[in-house]
Amino acid sequence: MSSRTTSISILEQARDTRDLAAWRTLTGLYTPVLQAWLAGAGLQPADRDDLTQRVFEVLVRQLPGFRHNGRAGAFRAWLRGIVRNLLREFWRDRPTPATESVLGELADPDGRLSRVWDRQHDQHVYEGLAAVVRAEVTETTWLAFHRTTLEDQPAKRVAEDLGISVNAVLIARSRVLTRLRSLAAELLD
Repeated sequence: MSSRTTSISILEQARDTRDLAAWRTLTGLYTPVLQAWLAGAGLQPADRDDLTQRVFEVLVRQLPGFRHNGRAGAFRAWLRGIVRNLLREFWRDRPTPATESVLGELADPDGRLSRVWDRQHDQHVYEGLAAVVRAEVTETTWLAFHRTTLEDQPAKRVAEDLGISVNAVLIARSRVLTRLRSLAAELLD
């Protein structure tokens, strides 16, 4: 994905199962998300790996028919539904004393699980996008962005610490944010 700036989303590109770059991007961004969701559902590492693979198998078959409704989180909600169905199947096939409790939690009557999964999704997707952008910029640019945006440090202090002007700090922050937004827009979610 490194310098791809097209307005065509990764999801649109991944509809073509032969587009290996789009699938690498999609799996790179979503594997950590899926692993976190599945770990939260109590799965052991080997089972998480198996179910992650099964989720991607479902995506290969069903993504061409997925229609994004334009609302933020539509793909995530659809993906979450796939994961829930696979988890229900998993736990039904392995009854334990905790199975009923897990299945009840997966029903998510109060929306708590969805909120947790949404936060995990956002964090993992940000981390994936940030890794791409960080590889594209200088260390000074990244530090200026990180310290002013994520650590909420004053631009003047960051400029002094990095030995650059306040204007250079603000430009660096703006460039990184612009690139992050550009990459995020490609996901169409």
